[in-house]
Amino acid sequence: MSEQLIDLLKLGLLAFLYLFFIRVIWAVWTELRTPAVEPRLAAVATDARGSKPKRAKASKRQPAPVQLLRLTEPAAQAGVEYRLASEMTLGRAPGCAIVIDDTYVSQVHARIFADAEGFKLEDLGSTNGTYCNGVPVGGAQPLRRGDRIQIGGVVMEAS
Repeated sequence: MSEQLIDLLKLGLLAFLYLFFIRVIWAVWTELRTPAVEPRLAAVATDARGSKPKRAKASKRQPAPVQLLRLTEPAAQAGVEYRLASEMTLGRAPGCAIVIDDTYVSQVHARIFADAEGFKLEDLGSTNGTYCNGVPVGGAQPLRRGDRIQIGGVVMEAS
């Protein structure tokens, strides 16, 4: 082989290595960056033994709106409650309103937001999906009292 061909192969290998390292750094950076969450949107967690929010009196015509998410599984966290805010994210990232420490949960997995009709649940393109009453969540869907939300190994009940 000529010396020029060997030099070109060396440069090609070097370029490939640089591209590989740039891709690895990009993947790590996107996995570690945290989304910005405004403090006013953060959820307030209370223990089952702690103070519970006062419930508004429900009209006979309309069911009472969803106000809380209560963890039911895993057993070690059962009873922990999160008060719903106008918009909140669920996931592993520290910036999420509800941080779920589970390897099957994406960094920013799902969101719950309020609109004119009440609260809605939306999957944010997570790898393992979000389930409401055992059915995969596609787009935004209404959240009602008694709905069971499953994200990874964590199950929450809307109340």
